[in-house]
Amino acid sequence: MPKNSKVVKRELDDEVIESVKDLLSNEDSSEDAFKKSELMVDDQEEKDVDVEEGSDVEDERPAWNSKLQYILAQVGFSVGLGNVWRFPYLCQKNGGGAYLVPYLILLLIIGIPLFFLELAVGQRIRRGSIGVWNYISPKLGGIGFASCVVCFFVALYYNVIIGWSLFYFSQSFQHPLPWDQCPLVKNASHTFVEPECEKSSATTYYWYREALNISSSLSESGGLNWKMTICLLAAWVMVCLAMIKGIQSSGKIMYFSSLFPYVVLLCFLIRGLLLNGSVDGIRHMFTPKLEIMLEPKVWREAATQVFFALGLGFGGVIAFSSYNKRDNNCHFDAVLVSFINFFTSVLATLVVFAVLGFKANIINEKCVTQNSEKILKLLKMGNLSQDMIPHHINFSSITAEDYNLVYDIIQKVKEEQFDSLGLKSCQIEDELDKAVQGTGLAFIAFTEAMTHFPASPFWSVMFFLMLVNLGLGSMFGTIEGIITPIVDTFKVRKEILTVICCLVAFFIGLIFVQRSGNYFVTMFDDYSATLPLLIVVILENIAVIRIYGIAKFMEDLKDMLGFSPSQYYYYMWKYVSPFVLLCLLVASIVQMGLSPPGYNAWIEDTAMEEFHSYPTWGMIVCISLMVLAILPVPIVFVVRRFNLIDDTSGSLASVSYKRGRIIKEPVNLEGDNTSLIHGKSPSEVPSPNFGKNIYRKQTGSPTLDTAPNGRYGIGYLMADMPDMPESDL
Repeated sequence: MPKNSKVVKRELDDEVIESVKDLLSNEDSSEDAFKKSELMVDDQEEKDVDVEEGSDVEDERPAWNSKLQYILAQVGFSVGLGNVWRFPYLCQKNGGGAYLVPYLILLLIIGIPLFFLELAVGQRIRRGSIGVWNYISPKLGGIGFASCVVCFFVALYYNVIIGWSLFYFSQSFQHPLPWDQCPLVKNASHTFVEPECEKSSATTYYWYREALNISSSLSESGGLNWKMTICLLAAWVMVCLAMIKGIQSSGKIMYFSSLFPYVVLLCFLIRGLLLNGSVDGIRHMFTPKLEIMLEPKVWREAATQVFFALGLGFGGVIAFSSYNKRDNNCHFDAVLVSFINFFTSVLATLVVFAVLGFKANIINEKCVTQNSEKILKLLKMGNLSQDMIPHHINFSSITAEDYNLVYDIIQKVKEEQFDSLGLKSCQIEDELDKAVQGTGLAFIAFTEAMTHFPASPFWSVMFFLMLVNLGLGSMFGTIEGIITPIVDTFKVRKEILTVICCLVAFFIGLIFVQRSGNYFVTMFDDYSATLPLLIVVILENIAVIRIYGIAKFMEDLKDMLGFSPSQYYYYMWKYVSPFVLLCLLVASIVQMGLSPPGYNAWIEDTAMEEFHSYPTWGMIVCISLMVLAILPVPIVFVVRRFNLIDDTSGSLASVSYKRGRIIKEPVNLEGDNTSLIHGKSPSEVPSPNFGKNIYRKQTGSPTLDTAPNGRYGIGYLMADMPDMPESDL
C-alpha cells in the first residue's frame, strides 16, 4: 500500500464521522424527548444513583460510610430515654421478671416483623416516608405526611427533655451537688429550712422549684423560665449542627452518641453492684409475679412499649434505611437492632434497680434508726414493757432484721393500741414497690441516689451526659423522619430546610419552657403520638400487604436479600400483626376513654402533686393534636381519589414517584400517550426504540406491569418534559 494511503484512509474516516454527527444532530427533537422520558430497567438499575430529570449529571444519593455507622444510627434512634426510665417502671409494675415473657412474645409478633417491613420498604424504594407510601399507593400518600407531623410534635417536647438534661449536666460540676441538701432561708431573726423542701425532699424541691420553677396549674403560664429557654436553644443548636449535612454529619456523631450510653450503663452497673443493697433491688426486680401475666393490661402495656421502643411509624427507620444499598441484608439488621434494643432495656433495668436498691437501703436504715428511737422513748415512758424486747437486741446498733422482729412482737402484744404508737414497718420491699417512671425517676429518684455515691459529681456528670446522648440519638432519627421525606419530595436544600425546621421548632417549643411547660410536655406525650402512630402503622401494614401485595413484596425481598425470607413473616404480616395492632388500637382508645384526661400539678403549699383535669381549652388542644396528626391521611386520599386539585396547579397532588425520583404523571390521556404529549397524531410520532429493556404503565391501566428482571413497577411512566402539563394522581 502507498505510504500516503493511511492519510487518505484517515481523511475518509473523518468524513464518515462528520456525516454521522450530522445525522445525529438532525434527529427529530420529539424522538429525543421521548427517549429521555423512557423508563429504562437494565443492569444499571442496581446502581445507587438518582438521575435528575433533564440533566446529564447523576446526583448520587447519600450513603452510609459503613454498615457499623448505619447500625449505630438505627440503635441510637430506637434506644432512647424510654429504655432507661420507662421499661424498668413497666417491668417493676407488671410482674418483675415475668413481664419479660409477654414483652419477648410481642417483640417476635409485632416488633421484629414490622421493624423489618419498614427497613425493607425504605431500602427497596430509597425514599423517605412520603415517597415510600406515594410509591406504593398515591391515595395512601398521607401516611408519610402523618408520620412527618407526628415526628414534628414529638421533636417539640423531646428536645425539651434534652434541655432539662443539659441543665442538670451543667449544674453537676460542683461539690456538693446543688440538690444534695435543702436550702436555708434567712430572715431578720433566724435561719430555717425552706418549708417546701422540708415537706418533700431536696431533689424533689430542686426539680420543681429550682429547675422548672413550676406554676400550680396549666392555665397559670408564669412567663418564660430563662434558664430552660437557654438550655432548649442549646439543644436545638446541637441538633441543627449535627443534622445540617444529613447522615454525612450525623453519621459521624453516632459513633459517640450511640456507644457512650453503653459505657455509662456498664460503669453504673459495676459501681451499683458494689453498693450496699443493690442485690436487694435486683432480686426484687426479677422476682416473677406470674399471676400478673394473665392480666390484659400487662399485655397492652408490653405491646405499647415494643411499638414505641423500636420507633415504628415515625419515619426515621425508613429514612435511615433509604440510604442503604438495595442488596443490604435488612432482615439481619431488623433482628439485630431489635434484640440490641431489648438487651439495652434489660441492662438499664439492672442499673436502675441496683441504684434504687442502694437508695432504698439508705432510706430503710434511716427508718430503722428513727423508729428505734421511738421505741426507746416508749420504753422510758412506760408505754412498752422491757420484757417484750429480746435480750440480744441492742438499739444503739440495731439491724433491719432485729427491728422487724421487735416490730412484729410489739404489733402482736399491743394489737389494739398499736396504731397510736406511731411505729412504721421498715421493709426495703415497701420502698422498692414505689413505682417511679419518667422525669420522676431520672431527675428525682436517681439524682437522690447519686448524692450518696462517693465522688457524686462525677457520676452525676456521666449520668446526665448519657441522657443527653440517648436523647440526641432519638432526635436524629426523629428529625431525619421529617427532613428526608420533604427533601425527597420537594427537592429543597437540606441545609436550609434543617435550619428552618429547627428554628420553627425552637420558637414553638417556648411553650414548654414556661413555668407551666412541664404540663404541656405531659399533654403532648399523652396525646400527640400514641393513637396517630398506631393508625399509621396499621395503614402501613395494609398498604404493603393488601394494596401492593404480599406476594410481590416477598418477591422484592428475595430480590434484595438474595434469599427468600421465612414464611413466618408472611403469616405475621398478613394475619397476626394486623390483628394485634387493631386490638392494641381498640385497647388504647378504651384506656384513654376510661382515664380522666388531666395532669399532676405541683402544689407549693403542700409540696405534693395533685391531679387536675384539663380545662376546656386544654381538652381542645389534646383533641387537636390527635386530629392534626392523622388528618393528612384522609385529606390526601380524598384529594387524589376525586382529583380535587387542578392538574396545572403544581400542588402536592401532582407529585408522584418512580424508582427514586419525583415525576409528573399525565392523566386523562387516551390512546398513544406520546402523541398527545407532543400534540401530534400517532402517525406523526416516531416509533420508540425498544432496544433496551423498558416497562411502562399506561394511564388508566388496571393492572401492574412486571419489569423484565422480576421486580414490580407500580406505575409512573413519564418524567418531566418540555410542554408537558402537570397532572393529578
